This record gives sequence, C-alpha cells and structure tokens, in this order.
Amino acid sequence: MKYPRWIAHRGAGKLAPENTLAAFRLGARHGYRMYECDAKLSADGVVFLLHDATLERTTNGQGVAGNLAWSDLSRLDAGGWHSRAFAGEPLATLEAVARHCQAQGHWLNIEIKPTPGMEAQTGRAVALEAARLWANDPEHTPFLTSFQPEALQGARDAAPDLPRGLLLDTLWDGWLQAAGQLGCVALVCNHALWDAATVAQARDAGLKTLAYTVNDDWAVQRLLALGLDGIITDRLDLFAPID
Repeated sequence: MKYPRWIAHRGAGKLAPENTLAAFRLGARHGYRMYECDAKLSADGVVFLLHDATLERTTNGQGVAGNLAWSDLSRLDAGGWHSRAFAGEPLATLEAVARHCQAQGHWLNIEIKPTPGMEAQTGRAVALEAARLWANDPEHTPFLTSFQPEALQGARDAAPDLPRGLLLDTLWDGWLQAAGQLGCVALVCNHALWDAATVAQARDAGLKTLAYTVNDDWAVQRLLALGLDGIITDRLDLFAPID
C-alpha cells in the first residue's frame, strides 16, 4: 500500500461541493494527488458519490438517495448548496471520478457508504465496479474503506485483491481483531484515537495508520510525530501535500 500521505477529504474539503467532479478538479489545483470520497448505490445499481443517506443537505433533492434511479439522481443540483459559483454541478458516478483520477495519475480512497440495510450489497457492488474501472491501471489501485464491517466483507468477497481499511470513530471491542479478520491493510481512525499505544498495536498487526479529518496544525504535527501513514484533511488551503 503505497499512497500519498496527504488525502483531500471528499475531493477538496470544504472549498467546493463535496464528492463532485468540481471538488476533485479543485483538489488537483491545490497539488493533492489522492482524494477521499463516499460511494453508494442508486436504486438501479449505479455506484455514485454521496455522503449522506438522504439528499437534502447537499442537493436540491429530497428523500433517501438510494431509493432513486440514476436517471433521477443525475438531474439534481449538487453544487448550489455550497455557493452560487457551483450551482448546477451534478452528482458524480464513481466511473466519472475514476476517469478523472486516471487522467491525472492520481489515487482514490473510496469510502463505502451504504444506504442503511444495504451494507453487504453495497460493499460488493463498489468493489466490483472499482476492480473493473482500475483493471488496466494497477499502479493507481483504489483503497476501499468503511465503518461497516459487513460492507468490507462484501468488498472482500467480490474483489479480494483490492486493499481495504477499517474506519473507526471509537475503539469498540474487537476492533483490531476485526481488521485482521476482514483482511484489512490499514486502520483509518478519528485522529484523536491515535497515540503511541494505538499506533504500536496497529504496526504490530502489520497495519498502516491513517487519520481523519485533520484540520488543525497542532493535530497534524502530533500525527506526523507519531509517524502516521496518511492524513485526511479539509484544509487544502492550509496544508501543502508534501510527503
């Protein structure tokens, strides 16, 4: 697992509408070469980018996104909520983002973000689509992550060769064992969870260490001192992506 240390959260942090192609283009202009994004399934099985289960916060749509077909989702405005400059920006498919990243020679961290109740199915679908899209570009193989063990198990069953990471907001009972059972290569933790002890546990288990969402200089300095392998940030305006 050889990825850039600095990862732009949802494409460009908060500088552009999250998870849109506009965000990835802006992230690239800030010098970033790896991006985090959120992927889920439309009702007709298209893998597209959206963080929330519902549409209200980041589009002009309503209701559960996964209940709509891509033909309906593709007509929504996913940029106007952010600012007038991005009004009319559409939702992005994983395929469109893959083509953009491949054209730039960049990397992608795909968080599997299932509609509730669709964990295993979404994990399988995202992994299969990622394996297809990057089949001819193994140098830039994407990194799949999820908070949901079921989603990671689905991804492992569908495309076992794609690297996976377990996302953690708390250190729940059995977290380290679960990462091993899921065949993960990394842990991606809320940055406050990392200290010398947790880093040592992860490294002893052969796991890489990444942190989200790191937006303050003091937090970056602390994590760099711990030797973390990856830092996911919204602050593309503050941190230059120097490995």
